[in-house]
Amino acid sequence: MGFDVSGAPGLRSRSTGGTAAIPSSISRSARWYGWLGVVGIGSSLAVTLVVSLGRASWMGPPLRMPADGPPFEIASLHLTLASVAYALWLSAILGGLGLAAALIAVRRGARPPVRVLVLVAGGVVAALTVLPPVGSTDSLDYMAFGRMVVLGHSPYVMVPWDLQHIHDVVARSIPREWGRIPSTYGPAATIEQYVAARLGGTSAARIVFWLKVGNALAFGTVAYVTDRLLRADAAARLRAHLLWTINPLLIWQFIAAAHLDVLAAAAGLLGLVVAAGWPTTPAPGQERLGRVFAGGMLVGLAADIKITFLLFGLGLAWAFRRSVAACLFASCGLLGVLLPSYGWFGPPAVEAVLDRGNRATADNFYQLFARSRAGFLMTHIGIVAAIIGVGVAVVVLSRLPIRSTVQPAIFVALGLSTAWLFTWQYQLPSYEAMIICLLILGPACWLDWLVVVRLTAATVALSPGNPTPPPTRLLARLSLDNLTVIVPIVLLGAAVALVVLCLTARDQPRALTPSVGAPP
Repeated sequence: MGFDVSGAPGLRSRSTGGTAAIPSSISRSARWYGWLGVVGIGSSLAVTLVVSLGRASWMGPPLRMPADGPPFEIASLHLTLASVAYALWLSAILGGLGLAAALIAVRRGARPPVRVLVLVAGGVVAALTVLPPVGSTDSLDYMAFGRMVVLGHSPYVMVPWDLQHIHDVVARSIPREWGRIPSTYGPAATIEQYVAARLGGTSAARIVFWLKVGNALAFGTVAYVTDRLLRADAAARLRAHLLWTINPLLIWQFIAAAHLDVLAAAAGLLGLVVAAGWPTTPAPGQERLGRVFAGGMLVGLAADIKITFLLFGLGLAWAFRRSVAACLFASCGLLGVLLPSYGWFGPPAVEAVLDRGNRATADNFYQLFARSRAGFLMTHIGIVAAIIGVGVAVVVLSRLPIRSTVQPAIFVALGLSTAWLFTWQYQLPSYEAMIICLLILGPACWLDWLVVVRLTAATVALSPGNPTPPPTRLLARLSLDNLTVIVPIVLLGAAVALVVLCLTARDQPRALTPSVGAPP
């Protein structure tokens, strides 16, 4: 995947709106950054493949491979948990640095062949799809929820440990970390997990394989759609593939670890593009109401997987705020998915999805200001985070410099998602899909760097994702410091930088075409 700059002069850019010859000195600089990107991204992906092949030697709980596959693993490949932890920390850092270097190279004129980049990413995604899950036990919880439905139980009432009590065939692969908690995902996620459990039968590994297939298809859908939407702009197209398609940190989260956020991101992105149009929203009264309804259904599907994707629905509401008919059709499409599915699973589904309370992830930055977890701040952290989040949302929506160059529904959804993820006390690196799937449809700006920094730091904090205690005192200490000090400081810095950069922003990048205008 070399970085060619020979075709750089004369290319049009969404951030500059014109053409310009690129000096040879900049071309050499772009080439160097490009090769640094290749090394960083390539080494990160290689580590992901190796640790996935040797899962049985370092990752728990046990996952018995089917005799005829998939998935597959190399039983003779013995990796220690300590070596994997250090390798994954280094891999995340190299992946983040490589991604940043590649983005700089593209900004400076590098134009690697898109086809090669996509083929490499596709090969890695395909390989990881047929390998067992690593980096998180969440996919095994999904497996358990699907198995419950197959057995005639509700995952909003039953908990994964109950499968052990009834001595089900997948009981040995039930994680302990979330074993006493019912599903916190929407009915659409439960239905997907049920389908995977039906296809996978009594093999926990095979069930997770089918979940990975769904993730790979969703991941590829986002890559394909954005590629088609940005095909007229070489720089924007490459940037989108770097931030999404070949991003080793996202591939780790969605394919290796099989987090389901990618399903909601794909549905939500499609919903916004279908309903609100591209690159601009039709004038009031000129909307194609069939598309609006279908787009509303897709956004409803995203929210039916993860309820937080209702923020995308607010993006549609803003885009259609001057058209009663369009708002009505979008709302009917969204509610037409949510209401029947929640009605089918009943009140326990609503309670389980909304019952987050003051739960916080281990790397939240609010702990830096708390004397103890029983103090006022951590006891009321949900209220505090909500108030801060609303304030940050106002700043982002009014001051983010790409406002005039992004389709209104996408911009509002992006702004709200960014404010929420940068300030909420419970957020994981896989949640970044909510931002990145929209960010790639706008012009390059400093928000790219903040997202890459956050994604890199959070990935380091939660690697290797093994519920087994660290085997050495040094590793345990480093893991604790990462979770409670280093990464929270980085996340706090990103949130502060978001606000400061928005408040001090002046010039807005011009759009490539006049049609990509400001919100109506």
